[in-house]
Amino acid sequence: MQVNETLNEGLKREFTVTLAAAEIEDKVQARLAEVAKTAQIPGFRPGKVPSSVLKQRYGDAVLGEVLQQAVNDASQQAINERGLTPAMQPQIEVTKFEKGEDLEYKLTVELMPEIAPMDFSTLELERVKVEVPAEEVDKALERLAENQRTTKPLESERPAESGDVLVIDFKGTVGGVAFPGMEGQDHHLQLGSNQFIAGFEDQLIGAGKGDERTVTVTFPEGYANDELSGKEAVFEVTVKDILATESTPIDDEMAKNYGAENLEDLRKKVAEQLGQEFEGIARSKVKRELLDKLAEGHDFPVPPGMVEQEFEAIWRQIEADREAGRSDPDDEGKDEETLKQEYRTIAERRVRLGLLLSDVGQKNGIEVTQDELNKALFQEAQRYPGREREVIEFFQKNPEAIGNLRGPVFEDKTIDFILALAKVAERKLTPDELQKELEAEAGDESASEGGEKAEGKAKKAPAKAKSKAKPKAAKAGDADESSEA
Repeated sequence: MQVNETLNEGLKREFTVTLAAAEIEDKVQARLAEVAKTAQIPGFRPGKVPSSVLKQRYGDAVLGEVLQQAVNDASQQAINERGLTPAMQPQIEVTKFEKGEDLEYKLTVELMPEIAPMDFSTLELERVKVEVPAEEVDKALERLAENQRTTKPLESERPAESGDVLVIDFKGTVGGVAFPGMEGQDHHLQLGSNQFIAGFEDQLIGAGKGDERTVTVTFPEGYANDELSGKEAVFEVTVKDILATESTPIDDEMAKNYGAENLEDLRKKVAEQLGQEFEGIARSKVKRELLDKLAEGHDFPVPPGMVEQEFEAIWRQIEADREAGRSDPDDEGKDEETLKQEYRTIAERRVRLGLLLSDVGQKNGIEVTQDELNKALFQEAQRYPGREREVIEFFQKNPEAIGNLRGPVFEDKTIDFILALAKVAERKLTPDELQKELEAEAGDESASEGGEKAEGKAKKAPAKAKSKAKPKAAKAGDADESSEA
């Protein structure tokens, strides 16, 4: 084997590797000798097949097998002898080969960079702490009671009022054209719930049972469906019935409907859940701040191939979002080359942070335990109600998919390791103060967790106490502004 270095630039190395024809032939003959021991060819006893017959029957297949193994072995040897640490799978390109002649190929390797982590004890961060006041719990209980409201027919006919549930048929058009999702039958719409586009429900207040009304509304600018954004829509609505709503008392009986022992138990559980949600938001905030500072404090080179792979993954998602009408408003008005450059910068930051966290975790012995992996799998399965067993079986049958679960757990543990070394001050906030800060952050184009512009919007504070008692009712297609927003 002969190896000549042809490129040594940054993290990239290229070599020309030559394997002698005699060496290849020796390997082919050795492999044919192995095949001869078990080959079954009519007219010959096992182990007695002439080499010329074997070569005629199996020669091409054996040659291909030998070449693949020889190239892999030679490449690994060349890398090991030079003490190189590839960042990704080496690229191999055969440049010259004819039967009976030397094999020549180009070996391209991108190397892992040298990473010198900063002194994490110099980092100064801030973690917000939100204490759940009693009034927040009261509001959450009110929302839970609202979710359990009941309806009943009107005792006597009267015009529809805010809070009533109307049973309606509707059909909408924009410029005389009917779009998918703009019609429905026997739809239950509570007036004042803001299920539909602003102004739709207001125009049904005062309607009577059996009334037919024409409702005119305008889809908001930036609506998910570009064909409807900013357009005026006309809906023909028939009110088939009017139902009055009855509030559910906030008492022990309601609490039992949500799986609690009594109202006090439900109040405690709601407070705990709100606290966990606020804690999750607080962690996201400090994690974004930490990753921003890590990005600022490290500027080592990153393998171009890894950046390109990350960029391609991001760009595929961007194009998928475009097709689904979910384009990022921040991208509007920018030409494609400008956008690609912005997302390549994002990809580079993601790769750099990923390499840094991987290096820190490995150097400090951070590992993901089987219990942690099982917990991550259980949480992933819970994202697909009714299909939990199917999800778990998928991961059990596809061990490589487990890596998609292990990565985030490893990252979180590494983040916790760094946070334990940093100076983290605590600042108390009320839920309203936190909400205002998050809204301000959402309006800022500064990068977050991985520098992902499209994903860098701050999470909103929890607005509702969640419940597994009843699934949220589905809404009426495109007539519902919030269904795709």
